[in-house]
Amino acid sequence: MERAVMAKRIDPETVLSAYRCGFFPMAESHTGPISWFSPDPRAIIPLESFRIPRSLRRDLNSGRYTVTINRRFGDVIRECALGRPDDETWISHEIVRVYSVLHQMGFAHSVETWAGGRLVGGLYGVAIGGAFFGESMFSRMSNMSKIALVHLVGRLREKGYMLLDTQILNDHMRQFGAMEIPRARYLRLLEGAISLPLRFADVA
Repeated sequence: MERAVMAKRIDPETVLSAYRCGFFPMAESHTGPISWFSPDPRAIIPLESFRIPRSLRRDLNSGRYTVTINRRFGDVIRECALGRPDDETWISHEIVRVYSVLHQMGFAHSVETWAGGRLVGGLYGVAIGGAFFGESMFSRMSNMSKIALVHLVGRLREKGYMLLDTQILNDHMRQFGAMEIPRARYLRLLEGAISLPLRFADVA
């Protein structure tokens, strides 16, 4: 995995430029330095072959939840950070700060899942053109982050997005059809996707 120099502070424009070049930031701890990464291979979920696991379909059809967009971005990113031990998190206080600014600028977005009036799951990421860069998700009830992902993919398909970047492959994403592709191919897809004049959502 290609790794760039570490920094204590980052700014929104640098983050956007990095995404456009195939890099993303990760911190070493809640207060630690931030590095830039560009994996090879790179993990994506092809939108045309997205799979919904059989175990999730019952919850999707249960009607026991609601889904919103950009209603509680700050709560979602903080939940994603708090859901990880201090020595394992890559969502530092600085990343929370910068992505909150990106949200105000209309680039960072959240998908929230609610049950009984409570925020019980969600995800956040960055949208540039026709590319969505998924960053993290959390659940306080079974399958609630997965339901947010299903709704995210539905929205991306509806709006004509070309790329859903999940960065690094893991078993959790693999069940939805995530796959690895060479970085060179990823960069070609990225170039075409970010050129599209698409808008994911307005800021709530």
